[in-house]
Amino acid sequence: MTDTQVREKTPVDFWFDPLCPWAWMTSRWMVEVEKVRDVEVRWHVMSLAVLNENKLDELPETYRELLGPKGWAPVRVVIAAQQKHGEEVTGKLYTALGTRIHNDEKGPTREVIAEALAEVGLPAELLAYADSDEYDEVLRASHNDGIDRVGQEVGTPVISVPGAEGDVAFFGPVVTPTPRGDAAARLWDGTLLVASTPGFYEIKRTRTKGPSFE
Repeated sequence: MTDTQVREKTPVDFWFDPLCPWAWMTSRWMVEVEKVRDVEVRWHVMSLAVLNENKLDELPETYRELLGPKGWAPVRVVIAAQQKHGEEVTGKLYTALGTRIHNDEKGPTREVIAEALAEVGLPAELLAYADSDEYDEVLRASHNDGIDRVGQEVGTPVISVPGAEGDVAFFGPVVTPTPRGDAAARLWDGTLLVASTPGFYEIKRTRTKGPSFE
């Protein structure tokens, strides 16, 4: 490869809700994959509140509470930041939020959102969008773009990658702790292999432990 030739990276679209610890684990794996494969992650918002809004009565009380105003706040602020300051801030803000919510175990509080905004150099005024529905239409469109690729029977994260016969989209993988280095590469290669197989739908086993934010 000459100095004038640059290998084009494969775009990987990743939908997340900052609330979800498993999506956070997968997102940190994708950050590792960027180091070992020629891929570039494009971050998008989806919402567990939107996903579950028609079946709240079926959910445990603690989960219903999480999907209320507390659950709407982070995604609303992220989508507002994206709309006002460009898509390039999405991944940075997600990292700042996720580190505090999950690794630091602070939860999705207004203080956490304010700290995350400050870390990535975004205006504190964006916190006001935590209680605003101004960009809910955009949020729902982003959510639907991801979920429509895989169907309604999944959650977050959703990943979509260009394939030989169209986009290959899937939920997950659900993994803990975050694979790194060669392990991250192997999981990426294997996930693409099975996900791109026509007619392939699911591999699953019982989770025996929770997310490990190592």
